[in-house]
Amino acid sequence: MKRTRWYDYLWIWSIVYFALGFFNILFAWLGMIDFLLPLILAAFGGNKFFCNHLCGRGQLFARLGGALGRSQYRSAPRWMSSRWFRYGFLIFFLAMFGNMVFQTWLVAAGAASLREAIQLFWTFRLPWGWTYTAGLVPDWVGQFSFGFYSMMLTSLLLGLIVMLLYKPRTWCAFCPMGTMTQGICKLKYRAGASKPE
Repeated sequence: MKRTRWYDYLWIWSIVYFALGFFNILFAWLGMIDFLLPLILAAFGGNKFFCNHLCGRGQLFARLGGALGRSQYRSAPRWMSSRWFRYGFLIFFLAMFGNMVFQTWLVAAGAASLREAIQLFWTFRLPWGWTYTAGLVPDWVGQFSFGFYSMMLTSLLLGLIVMLLYKPRTWCAFCPMGTMTQGICKLKYRAGASKPE
């Protein structure tokens, strides 16, 4: 029988994160933990410990798809795990992140007004104003929150779609964070291998 560790319950963190953002968009900033921690652990540890043990989203997909039997358990198309798709999706993801940061900068500079909306799949704009009280923080903080929560919610929905169609953790095959941590691990390995004995 597999021993249960504290980090086996991090799937709860994913649920709590999205619930908090539904009621107060400023909690979206907590998602930066999931954004930075994998990169830091890969840079210092040289492995994908976060992806394999600490990723609450991957655990959530495993629970919903595996334990609750919501996955079809079909193999995903090979192109989903291909190098060109993974890196192409990563570039697209980083471009959307860069655009989000740029929009935040425009609001901070006074060149644009705060948009109290969530943008799903980088296309569909949903009003989300009930989650934000103007004046509590600078508008740029709120703008970043709306943008970052949009990205996190979109990636969650993409992961749920492929979970339902294929195996539970199909999202992990092309997750941008997984691709970046894998790239960091490869660079760290090459740097270590090239050092003289």
